[in-house]
Amino acid sequence: MNEELLRAWRTGAEEPGAVLLDGFHPLKHALRFGGAVRQVLTADRAALLALAAELAPDVAPALDALAVELPEAALRTLAPRLSPTGVVALAVRPTAEANRAALAVRPRPAPVVLLENPRNLGNVGAVIRLAAGFGATGVVTTGELDPWHPAVLRGSAGLHFATAVERLTLPELPAGPLHVLDPEGTDIRETAFPDDAVLAFGTERHGVSAELRERADRLVAVPMRPGVSSFNLATSVAMGLFHWMSGRPPGGAV
Repeated sequence: MNEELLRAWRTGAEEPGAVLLDGFHPLKHALRFGGAVRQVLTADRAALLALAAELAPDVAPALDALAVELPEAALRTLAPRLSPTGVVALAVRPTAEANRAALAVRPRPAPVVLLENPRNLGNVGAVIRLAAGFGATGVVTTGELDPWHPAVLRGSAGLHFATAVERLTLPELPAGPLHVLDPEGTDIRETAFPDDAVLAFGTERHGVSAELRERADRLVAVPMRPGVSSFNLATSVAMGLFHWMSGRPPGGAV
């Protein structure tokens, strides 16, 4: 039985678009936001269902239907860095076409976050988590980093499934006023971000590229104490999204 489960897992992991969810919270969010979860393996099924009943009763029925128990030693052959919650799952990411369609919807009720050529997997995960929390339309990255990398999914706690996450080139960006965070821009306190904005952030070391700066409809700067080199990327995104949200009426839909 164990060998059959392992073979089925390895076959599923090779399917196009398959992603690993390592731990209860990524799995919880994938189920909560409609992710296509295919397999759930756990070292302790009863403990997993008890945890779901305590923390996420809305997903408990789905977990009850999906979860299969497997010895921890066998689980560690699939996920060496097994979460303390002792559960791993396989899901299928939304297609690029579905994400592009979600990003292209107009009028857009919330901004798209653009990360130009990000380098740190954990930072990208944190940004996706922020975008989901603020109700952003999606997160777009450029460059070589895969925004669906397992380490990014770990950093986002599986909240990729709560927003549209896709890698694009600059010419493929969704339509909308492009607001680029840049030290030479207008003070952010003097600028309102429209709901359909694309909010662009560069790397902590180099900032945004000349090409992206030239495409900008507006350059916006977050004031910073002299001598401080930069803010962390996720912190900058949090400030940008909070600034957008603070301009909306209290109680407005997110």
